[in-house]
Amino acid sequence: MFPEFEVVPAVDMQDGEVVQLVQGERGTEKTYGDPVEAARRWVDAGAETLHLVDLGGAFEGERKNAPAVDAVLDAVDVPLQLGGGIRTADDARDLLDRGVDRVILGTAAVENPDIVAELAADYPGGVMVSLDAKDGEVVVSGWTEGTGLDPAEAAARYEELGAAAILFTDVDVEGQLEGVHLETTSAVVDAVDIPVVASGGVASLDDVRALREAGAAATVVGTALYEGRFTLEEAMEA
Repeated sequence: MFPEFEVVPAVDMQDGEVVQLVQGERGTEKTYGDPVEAARRWVDAGAETLHLVDLGGAFEGERKNAPAVDAVLDAVDVPLQLGGGIRTADDARDLLDRGVDRVILGTAAVENPDIVAELAADYPGGVMVSLDAKDGEVVVSGWTEGTGLDPAEAAARYEELGAAAILFTDVDVEGQLEGVHLETTSAVVDAVDIPVVASGGVASLDDVRALREAGAAATVVGTALYEGRFTLEEAMEA
């Protein structure tokens, strides 16, 4: 997984469309069209992995954009990681058996850490734990509820439970195109030996370089790509 640093385009879905939110807040979304068209666009541009999020599922606690996810699975042939609304082991197994390469567990992992160990035993490499931080605290349920968990300490705990990777999202800068904050990301990277995929705030090629230098294995980029701040090809070259 991520033998070299990757730039991973985000395909976040709400009501069957690609959207990007500011700091994860409903009502801030901007739409960018059909998920399949977006997925094909990024793969044609050279994406080696796609990051899919069912935003409706993240907020509601159950999968809301399953038809759109299934359409993307059928349309492209690159590794896919998917999060949002995956609350049970059965949900995760269904997706992994359907062809998703990695399920991303956030709320489910916080509420029931044993689910990580259970799934990792059956699907080695198939579980990525999402740690979304706001004001230095891990938040869940679509970034609406605090947990009191420190991101770096939580990352180490999930590595012990068998997580194959950590997705760390800095909610404080998510979707704002104002640049990345490296302090917490670096702390998470230093806390584990598994890959850390950084997300949130990427606005320039310098941000991409900074995350790579901070030790991230990959970065998920959404708004900056959709708004044309740089191309995927430029980011990959950077």
